[in-house]
Amino acid sequence: MCVEWRLRQAGIEDAERLALIGGATFLETFAGLLEGDAIVAHCAAEHGAETYRALLGHPDSAAWVAEARTGGAPLGYALVASPKLVQAEPGDIELKRIYSFSRTHGTGLGAALMGRSTAHAEAMGAKRLLLGVFVGNVRALAFYRRHGFEKIGERRFRVGSQDCEDVVLAKPLVGEGR
Repeated sequence: MCVEWRLRQAGIEDAERLALIGGATFLETFAGLLEGDAIVAHCAAEHGAETYRALLGHPDSAAWVAEARTGGAPLGYALVASPKLVQAEPGDIELKRIYSFSRTHGTGLGAALMGRSTAHAEAMGAKRLLLGVFVGNVRALAFYRRHGFEKIGERRFRVGSQDCEDVVLAKPLVGEGR
């Protein structure tokens, strides 16, 4: 079943929507790969409304939410902010999150979210757009390669008792005055 969607800029008032879709898509992506209790704890810590309020409270942050055309239910989102990756250099910005439900895959939603994120980063004058992605997420890695990202490193992190590994990717940007 294909769902029609629309995209709009998200603000601090959308923190609950972003938290809902963030937790739900994290669960959808990692159920069966990570321990259930660890997923619940991770989502409580990383996908709570307060987390999104804090992220969106910074002037260099921006987010976009995808909503179902009928009813307005959240389907996906992207969020850019100051990078926290050790590979970051001055002038970089990080695509912290870009998630959508699997039922929207193939609809152009991912490309639209990536387009908004890239355009925002370029308008800010960023040199590169960075992101981290789970090393086992083959579909996402192929998507990022199609959008001009290349591997620049790795990072390790824990979710519950499991050690996880991300691939860190970067996309060079062409902004105004470059």
